[in-house]
Amino acid sequence: MSSFTLDPAQWLNREKQFSAFATGPLLDFWRRREEGEFTGVGGVPIRFVRFASPLHQRVVVISPGRIESYIKYPEVAYDLFHSGYDVMIIDHRGQGLSGRMLADTHRGHVVNFADYVDDFAQFYHQQVKPLGYRQHVALAHSMGGAILAQFLAREPQAFSAVALCAPMLGIYLPMPGWMANGILNWTEKRPGLRDYYAVGTGHWRPLPFVVNTLTHSRERYRRNLRYYADHPELRVGGPTYHWVKESIQAGQQIIAQAANITTPILLLQAGEDRVVDNRSQRAFCQALSDAGHPCEGGKPWVIKGARHEILFERDAMRAEALNAILRFFAQHLGGTAAAENSTRG
Repeated sequence: MSSFTLDPAQWLNREKQFSAFATGPLLDFWRRREEGEFTGVGGVPIRFVRFASPLHQRVVVISPGRIESYIKYPEVAYDLFHSGYDVMIIDHRGQGLSGRMLADTHRGHVVNFADYVDDFAQFYHQQVKPLGYRQHVALAHSMGGAILAQFLAREPQAFSAVALCAPMLGIYLPMPGWMANGILNWTEKRPGLRDYYAVGTGHWRPLPFVVNTLTHSRERYRRNLRYYADHPELRVGGPTYHWVKESIQAGQQIIAQAANITTPILLLQAGEDRVVDNRSQRAFCQALSDAGHPCEGGKPWVIKGARHEILFERDAMRAEALNAILRFFAQHLGGTAAAENSTRG
């Protein structure tokens, strides 16, 4: 597949012709994907996708958020690919096209949060690294950011630079932390409840755009709902009580282990996030600074006005995020990826 340089100015005007873009250039790009699968922890099948060009020497590895699949990420992959990077995206266990944990496939569940991290490590070592890229960078959203951060605490040299978008280092809870912990500890001793939907959640259902808390972009929100309509097998509803407990602990562990993370990190924060707790992101950046390797700018880069899904936001906010990410990657890789046109060795 040939590569060309994308004019970032296009990012500011895409929503106006979104349908034409999605059914034209984006669909052509998506059809050229290479899909793969490997066996993760406990025999669970883990799916992934790759967009590749022989002209590229660099790869971006993407770790998506809770309930997401790589089927939702063609636009992000398109923009990164046409900025000079190959793109590889994993579907985490329990979601996307990967294997589920429970008979009710709508329940967002994991036995141990470390299973996500072990799967990701296996993905990196068995599927990404052997391809011989000269440089590796990574991009993660929400839960994917927590998974990637735990991986970096183990293997800080794996990536030259990492961008975390609204990482789930703490969860935005509808009650005080002490009350939530009390409920979670109580349900842990009751298997029927432990593996059931956390209070206030349930089966997947499409929410009207006007009440969504994820994005201001009507076009992107509608398109994402269409993925779930066209591919019912992708649907995941609310998390189980046990998933919530594991995820809260994972966020706490990441902040505690920040001293082990020496990878250059750009942390993008959504100014209007109502899914993850932005205070935990500030605490993480502070812990990195205290350890002597601060994140870019020493604090989160706030995308003002953005809701949780920064990479699926309105054009202006999304363009700010993508430009920041690509500048950050280039800064740590030297030059621009699109300028490299020699064949990867």
